[in-house]
Amino acid sequence: MRIAMIGGGYVGLVSGACFADIGHDVCVVEADPLRFSALRDGRIPIFEPGLDALVARNVRCGRLRFESELRHALQGADAVFLAVGTPSRRGDGHADLTHVFSAAEQIAAALTHSTVLVTKSTVPVGTGRRLLALLAELRPDLQIEVASNPEFLREGSAIEDFLRPDRVVVGTESTQARAVLGNIYGPLNLQPGALLLTDIESAELIKYAANSFLAMKISFINEIADLCEKVGANVRDVAHGVGLDQRIGSKFLTPGPGYGGSCFPKDTQALMRIAQEAGAPLRLVEAVVSVNDARKAGMAGRIIAHCGGSVRGKQVAVLGLTFKPGTDDMRDAPSISIVDRLIAEGAKVSAFDPVGTEQARPLLPKSTRYCEDVADAVADADVVVIVTEWDTFREISPQWLRKAMRGSVVVDLRNVFDADEMRKAGMTYHSIGRPTAPAMAERAPGDISLRPRRRRQASEMDRRFSNAGGLEQRPS
Repeated sequence: MRIAMIGGGYVGLVSGACFADIGHDVCVVEADPLRFSALRDGRIPIFEPGLDALVARNVRCGRLRFESELRHALQGADAVFLAVGTPSRRGDGHADLTHVFSAAEQIAAALTHSTVLVTKSTVPVGTGRRLLALLAELRPDLQIEVASNPEFLREGSAIEDFLRPDRVVVGTESTQARAVLGNIYGPLNLQPGALLLTDIESAELIKYAANSFLAMKISFINEIADLCEKVGANVRDVAHGVGLDQRIGSKFLTPGPGYGGSCFPKDTQALMRIAQEAGAPLRLVEAVVSVNDARKAGMAGRIIAHCGGSVRGKQVAVLGLTFKPGTDDMRDAPSISIVDRLIAEGAKVSAFDPVGTEQARPLLPKSTRYCEDVADAVADADVVVIVTEWDTFREISPQWLRKAMRGSVVVDLRNVFDADEMRKAGMTYHSIGRPTAPAMAERAPGDISLRPRRRRQASEMDRRFSNAGGLEQRPS
């Protein structure tokens, strides 16, 4: 089928390339001259593992092309996908729909045939109905159906998410639109029940509700981590014990400096405003937004406290700048407020991120020193702070780190390191939600340790139970 994808940003480019990869003829329209020039020349303006090869392969096969004007892209299109930005509107947190309706008006003016307009962008409830009315008013001579098809792509694993989705949501009452989208997604061979057909309003709300629920899990475990620190519990064990409940699940129960990125901050804000205007305020979502804002703002204070109350004149190495590993996205990244505050308090910051440096430059203070690798960043550092859990940081040897840096303080905001190993290496180590003093050895979640005498007394039934549950027994 022929698809026009309006917007060559993260969602539009990934979706367009994946649609092409499953056999469709896709034209991605990008209005920004610099971004369009990069795409036309085969340069990918965003970082997503595997995307460069996916785009190159489908361009080479003739299934994917790029245009800067709508007219060429819309010719014969069975479906037109809107994948333009809907950022938070300044001042009130509402989703800014300027680009959505501007694109819809341009599409209406350029169309020469009936088609289906599909919103891939995350839009507030009611947007689809407004678009349907607008298109009927602007082009009464054409039958332009509207459907909502929200994306559920995780940065860093977006291609896998698209090609092997756990669900595809299609919101429309139009038989034609359902048939078109069914044909578009048909090559994915979805599992039974994975294609969810709803009305437009439900589809629009599903994306907001899903992201807000995940954001709530993150904020919940962050607060539990704070409690663990006060009472001497280990958040790693608590999260594992909670996550084993299948009703809850283990994902998004990893504590850290707060959520960021392109979706959670703006979607929780937007859903909060949608609910307030509808007269059904979502107090839980409002609390999640407040808790996360406070957490990100307080992370620098935590670092300063671990440095004896002052970082003035200290060399602080910040490892990881992007909001999570596997992406170069700096939107609402915790590192922004952390570095801002540290420098404002007189620290000298050296920073390293495997892929996010260029995106970080315009967002962080000019005095930030950007490094080529970990060794450069930690050289002569008084303090090392882990902000993003890139795998390359997990490979750092505590003994090497102790020799490479000048001081001994490590503030691990992602619990990357083994606490006992860091202390054995001579580090003054601080993490999130774990005991600050040596306690029982850090264990893999699910590991049950028995003292030698107790192990000898274990009954045959105990051993059978242990083996059935996959639990390893060993002396503590």
